[in-house]
Amino acid sequence: MENMPVEATAFLILFARIGAVLMLLPVFSEDAVPAQIRLLIALGMSVGLWGLLSPQVLPHAADQGALPGILIAELLIGLGLGMIVKIMFQAIAIAGSIVSLQVGLTSAVVSDPSQGGMAPLLSRFVSVAAAVVCMALAVHHMWIAALVKSYGFFPVGVLPSAGDFAQLALRVTGRSMELGVSLAAPLIVYGIVFNVALGMSARLAPAIQVFFIVQPLNLMLGLALFASVLGVMLTTFATTIGGWMQAEWA
Repeated sequence: MENMPVEATAFLILFARIGAVLMLLPVFSEDAVPAQIRLLIALGMSVGLWGLLSPQVLPHAADQGALPGILIAELLIGLGLGMIVKIMFQAIAIAGSIVSLQVGLTSAVVSDPSQGGMAPLLSRFVSVAAAVVCMALAVHHMWIAALVKSYGFFPVGVLPSAGDFAQLALRVTGRSMELGVSLAAPLIVYGIVFNVALGMSARLAPAIQVFFIVQPLNLMLGLALFASVLGVMLTTFATTIGGWMQAEWA
């Protein structure tokens, strides 16, 4: 019992990083998940990881004077880690937005809190579907493993270099955009072919409003192609995210 205050302080330090990560981690940070549920998830995860990570945090819990600085550092590290994963997860939203542009559904928008406002309908749809596939393929286990390994890369109370973190964020942003464009590549090719053919038709018959006439055909063909490649798109995204997590946090 005499070690209880030290252990309570250590648990608070552990909870600070884990809770901050969950504030931005995909799926868990959605507005559809109530704040109370997120708090319970963070508490449960902290309890579950206590036996594994307590040796990392207990030595720092005895210094009460440094506790505020340690908590601030842990919160910043957790927010940074969660943001990095969230940026990478935005690749599927980018792919969905490109698909919406190619099939002519950019005006069909819905509220998407993860993107900070309104988003194309297909972008929101593939984001939700990707979250379900990632959960089914246990990609979220890799998120937890990365959180555990982060204590080796970023010791308790030690902030990483701002320059190194900025370079990491830029690299992940570029990788996310590259992945989003590659996932939507079949629809990009379709859009180029369809619009070139449409332009040639308009030159052959300039008196006919070809672009308005064939818009339903564009929508039908685009959605059919999207439905045929959706499974491959989602599984490729999930496996790429998993491979990226293993490569970055191995």
